[in-house]
Amino acid sequence: MARGSTRSTSRALFLAAFAALVTSGLICASCSSSSDSATAASSRPAQSAAPEQSVPDQADCAPPANTTQLQVRAVAGSASDIDLLSFDGTVIRGHWFPLESATAQDPAPTVLMGPGWSLAGDTAVDAVGILGVVGIATLRDAGYNVLTWDPRGFGESTGVAQVNSKDFEARDVSQLLDWVATQPAAELDAERNPRVGMVGGSYGGGIQLVTAATDCRVDAIVPVIAWNSLKSSLFRAETVKSGWAGILSDSSSSDSVDPHVQHAQDSALATGTLDAEDQAWFIARGPAELVNQITAPTLIVQGTVDTLFTLGEGITNYNILTKNGVPVSMLWYCDGHGVCLTDPGDPERVSRAVIAWLDRYVGEDESVVTGDGFDIIDQDGLRYTSTRYEVAAGTPLTASGSGTLGLSAAGGSGPVVIPDGKGSALSGLVESITPAVAQNAVNVPLQVQGGPHLVVGAPELTLSYSGTNGTGQRPTRVFAQLVDSSSGLVIGNQVTPIAVTLDGAAHKVSVPLEVIAFAAKAGSTLTLQIVATTVAYAEPQFGGQIDFDSIELSLPVMAPGQMTKTAT
Repeated sequence: MARGSTRSTSRALFLAAFAALVTSGLICASCSSSSDSATAASSRPAQSAAPEQSVPDQADCAPPANTTQLQVRAVAGSASDIDLLSFDGTVIRGHWFPLESATAQDPAPTVLMGPGWSLAGDTAVDAVGILGVVGIATLRDAGYNVLTWDPRGFGESTGVAQVNSKDFEARDVSQLLDWVATQPAAELDAERNPRVGMVGGSYGGGIQLVTAATDCRVDAIVPVIAWNSLKSSLFRAETVKSGWAGILSDSSSSDSVDPHVQHAQDSALATGTLDAEDQAWFIARGPAELVNQITAPTLIVQGTVDTLFTLGEGITNYNILTKNGVPVSMLWYCDGHGVCLTDPGDPERVSRAVIAWLDRYVGEDESVVTGDGFDIIDQDGLRYTSTRYEVAAGTPLTASGSGTLGLSAAGGSGPVVIPDGKGSALSGLVESITPAVAQNAVNVPLQVQGGPHLVVGAPELTLSYSGTNGTGQRPTRVFAQLVDSSSGLVIGNQVTPIAVTLDGAAHKVSVPLEVIAFAAKAGSTLTLQIVATTVAYAEPQFGGQIDFDSIELSLPVMAPGQMTKTAT
């Protein structure tokens, strides 16, 4: 059915913030460790690289069948731009930046770099990357041709944005690969099969997953701050992440976008939920089960403070690829769709890892060390590594409590107030939707004994409760967050919605909270807050109250030997 757009826009704010990021060249990452030892550190030597896994043989790759003749024209007045006619008549604007030294006799491998949501493809040949994404200059300095493009519905491309659908955006990229294979500067694996990798963040990360799943010609991918499911990332516990939904729908309001995007935002504001049609549409965008089809070596980069596509999204993708024997590593850094209010560590860590991954699996340089299979930082910018991601096997940190929560709109979680000198150019965009310490909360303190303990994973929360209903038809929810009392910050900016039944009867629910990475120090206090509302999610039903007879919290702790504190 037709769904129109009625909401006023804040596109200028979004693009201004994004432009400021480009100017600043922001890349937050991890840093070298201090001389202090941690309980999670191992006595064994640090591993220099993840175990080498078999790389797919491109001789076995059959490119998607040509359904239309390749039609491309140069754009007048531009040395780099092309217009490609995609499979359904949509015109895709591409931007081609071949390596100056590449020739038909000595061609170079190519990297495709997709942009974020609502943005055109990057054309800033001298700018550094942002949000952990390398820029055109960095890629060409490393020896790669670069192709960027305006996704359908954005920039100078025509068509309607379908949120990285395998049936639309992925097919557009496949036709771009057909074109790359015709370029004299492009190294080929076979006819119609260029030697190619993909990079990009957010929307530009998601397109890598669906393309690599549907086109075997992609030799390696580096999805940065991408997702596995738009259900778990955008409406966890059937609760709309309205803060980000507003930003994303507003930023694309003047573009050509499928009406489900705006309708979902309108529905979130009006009811706090999505209707069945909108849910099915977003879920179908995956990549979800499509990740099972990926064979390209994959470096997953996820943000510890990302409140849109959280760490759990990367873990899900990592586990699928690992199960299928695909070469995969995962790196966490203090950045993404959020604001880093703690020490971001080494600002070059992400870009080094990205180039090393491309050099090994696209450049086919077997001497390149890609680093450890799992590489993270804590709130002090200290780095921990291991050969692979594993579920924490140490003794959990636990706490228990009880209390009564009044279900009112006042005193909820956030917004955060970013201190002077903290944050980044993205701060103005996300400050109003970032959780902070709540005043109306049931607080359960956890006194840290011994340590430090490296907490990595999803805390487990069990609530035994009974409650009285309010008024209206909005969903009945509470929200849980962890506060580091030493800094006064919500750990990782993460807050988790929890569905509750308010009928006066006794109920019990156990849920995993959002994944965190945090060093819990001896003598410190962490506080679990159960709150009635947060700036990150749609408003629930207010009125009434919940009596928590029992609140049980368990934080996953890495065992000695699971991860090593790394000097660089």
